[in-house]
Amino acid sequence: MIRQSWWKILAVLLLVYTFVAGLLVPLKPGIAEVSPRAFKAGSEVEMTVTGYNSMYSKAKNDLNAWLKLSGENAKDERVLKASSIQVINDRTLKLAFKLPEYLPSESKDDVCSLILDSPVDGAIVLPEGIALTQDSVNFQEGLDLWSVDKIIHLNVNSGLTFPYRSVLYETIRNQYYHVPLWFAMLFLFLFSVGFSVRYLRTFDADADHRTLALNRAGFAFGILGLITGAIWAKYTWGAYWSWDVKQNMTAVALLIYAAYFILRGAFQDEEKKARLSAVYNIFAFAALIPLIFVIPRLTDSLHPGNGGNPAFGKDDLDNTMRMVFYPAGIGWTLLGFWIAAIAYRIEKLQSKLLDA
Repeated sequence: MIRQSWWKILAVLLLVYTFVAGLLVPLKPGIAEVSPRAFKAGSEVEMTVTGYNSMYSKAKNDLNAWLKLSGENAKDERVLKASSIQVINDRTLKLAFKLPEYLPSESKDDVCSLILDSPVDGAIVLPEGIALTQDSVNFQEGLDLWSVDKIIHLNVNSGLTFPYRSVLYETIRNQYYHVPLWFAMLFLFLFSVGFSVRYLRTFDADADHRTLALNRAGFAFGILGLITGAIWAKYTWGAYWSWDVKQNMTAVALLIYAAYFILRGAFQDEEKKARLSAVYNIFAFAALIPLIFVIPRLTDSLHPGNGGNPAFGKDDLDNTMRMVFYPAGIGWTLLGFWIAAIAYRIEKLQSKLLDA
């Protein structure tokens, strides 16, 4: 019994692990807000920094902060250390900088990054989040003025944490549900195509039953993927449905598969139903791939990995997230095949009852 059900037990264990680790592991400390964000060279400025999951009070006397201007290569990078740091509470800092009169830039406008370093939280970066302006340009003088300070050592947060992203915040955890659901859907639809081909070669009714069961499970996972994507879009894009090309093409693909079930219900003859639905299923999968993976890449899209919008990289899907993401993908896929197996048994039972 256990030998036959090992993959079901594995699916349960992987999904339990996904939910526990995916929901309980905290995010890395980050910078949620900086106010103000625009400053003029040649003045003493003060900014208020709001942290996320930060513990500024515990490192009160060991905090460091820099403004960093990036050049064309690493050796052109210049930093300016904060002249004072005032800890208000665990989530709030006040930083003061004495900005030199000139910037190491050939433009009157530039942007710099804010770096906070703490032995408790580690190094935190707000990339290119501060705007700087200068009345006149003196590139060489700016290089000299911004070459005094150096970043010698940065602390590392060695705790088990997920990456902090200012747009995603806690919704980055949806990576363990939204994306694996789509992977599971694709595998289920792919296997259903295999059984459709098998039916057209052998006209075995069992292959038709398996195709139907796999498509039912795949369609259900597609709907769940669409729902989790809409919830994610609400928090990151501002609306559940933004009429983004990825959302639209996904909806079209699922409507094509919905038509598969309508087609099956339009025929009373079992053999004709199975034959036509098998042909339709092959073309449905052939349409699914360009709708989801090709067309969104040909136009502008808010969705990561499409329309010039970069996909999740190594900084977004780091090694800690991979420890949960890959097991989640396997777990959801196994669950999908488990559901398909149950749907197949129900279909077989209904078929026997009808024959009786």
